[in-house]
Amino acid sequence: MTGPQTSREWNAAEYHRLSAPQYEWGQRVLSELHLRGDERVLDAGCGSGKLTRLLLRNLPRGYVVGVDISYNMVAHAQQTLRAEFAERLDFVAADLLTLPFHEAFDGIFSTASFHWVLDHDALFNNLRTALRPGGWLHAQCGGGPNLARLRKRVRTLSQMAPFLPWLGDFAEPWLFSNDEDARERLRSAGFENVVTSLECTPVHVATSDEFQNYLRVFVLHRHLERLPAEDLQQEFVSRLADLSSHDDPPWTLDYWRLNLRACRPQ
Repeated sequence: MTGPQTSREWNAAEYHRLSAPQYEWGQRVLSELHLRGDERVLDAGCGSGKLTRLLLRNLPRGYVVGVDISYNMVAHAQQTLRAEFAERLDFVAADLLTLPFHEAFDGIFSTASFHWVLDHDALFNNLRTALRPGGWLHAQCGGGPNLARLRKRVRTLSQMAPFLPWLGDFAEPWLFSNDEDARERLRSAGFENVVTSLECTPVHVATSDEFQNYLRVFVLHRHLERLPAEDLQQEFVSRLADLSSHDDPPWTLDYWRLNLRACRPQ
C-alpha cells in the first residue's frame, strides 16, 4: 500500500518556538556576511522569520524578500515582521525550484532549507538567475553524513510492522550533498569563487519527550504525515527515542552543516 502524498506545509508556530538550534546556526552564518546595509537580499527558505528579522536589522537601508514553500511559514513571518519592517520587506510563497525572479537581488541568504530540495542542479541555476551580476550566495544546509545514525534507524523501523505499509517504499525527502559535489554543482550552474565546507554540529536534548517533539516538528514530519493515525505516529517517534536513549550522550541528533559561498560573475 502507498501512503498519502506529502504536503508543502509546516507547523510554523511550533517551528518558531522550538527552532533554537536552527536560529543559532543561522546567526553564525549571518555574522560572516559583510553588508553595506543597502542591499536587496533574498531570504531563501525564510521559515517563520526569526533570521529574516536579524537580516533586516543588518540592512538598515536595504530590502528583503522572504521566500518559503509553506504558506503557514509565510503567513507567520508576515504577521511577526510586517509592523516593524513594512516598507523594507515582502514575502512570497514559492518553490525554490520555480523562483519568479530574474537578476533581482544583490545577495541570497539561506539556512536550513536547501536539503529539502532534491534537485540541486536546478536549485543553483534558479538562484544564479535570481542574482544580479556580481551578486553573492551565502548559505548553509544539512549535508554530508547529516543525521546518519537517525536516518539508519528510521529506515530500519520503516520496514517493520506496523509501519511497513505506509513507509516501506517512502524515499527520503532530503538531499544531503557532500562539499565536493556541492562545489561542482555550483560551478556548473555558473557561479565563481565557490567555497564549500562541512562542519559537525550535534544537537543534544534533555528528555525523551523533547527528542520526540523535535523529531515531529523538524525532521520526520514528512514521514509522520503518511501514517494514518496519531497512535502510529506516536509509536514511531517513541521507538526512535527509546533507541536514542542508549546513545552517549542520549537523545543526540547527529547534525552536519554544509556551508556554501559563491558569486555570480560580473
